[in-house]
Amino acid sequence: MDIRVLTPTYSVSPQITPEDIPAIAAAGYKVVICNRPDAENPPQLWAEEVGKAAADAGLEFYVHPVTHSTMTPQVIAHQKEIMDNAAGPVLAYCASGTRCSVVWSFAMAKELSADDIIATTERAGYALGQLRPQIEVLASS
Repeated sequence: MDIRVLTPTYSVSPQITPEDIPAIAAAGYKVVICNRPDAENPPQLWAEEVGKAAADAGLEFYVHPVTHSTMTPQVIAHQKEIMDNAAGPVLAYCASGTRCSVVWSFAMAKELSADDIIATTERAGYALGQLRPQIEVLASS
């Protein structure tokens, strides 16, 4: 498991397994968001399996698959709503953590500067500088 902290309340990770959930709960996370479509995974890693383990550990679990082609304003707003209403720290996962970082970046465009967003994701190992124009458009809309 490779959890990368973006903020004290939002972290990202590459694909997790049901076996990772106890450690995620022990680390203090309260909410897990699956941003990876099941079609990208074998059945043992489908959201339903990870979600069962999350429920058993007392975590909230959201299935919110995101791809670059489906990252619409509505999808971004839904992820932000989950983040804003979370009862504690959130861990979002996808294949590498990149999509989770991108959707966070877009969701935060009205709250943080593009410089702050890009610096935050870079500290976590995600170079998203190429998204600056989109972040700035979202910030001004």
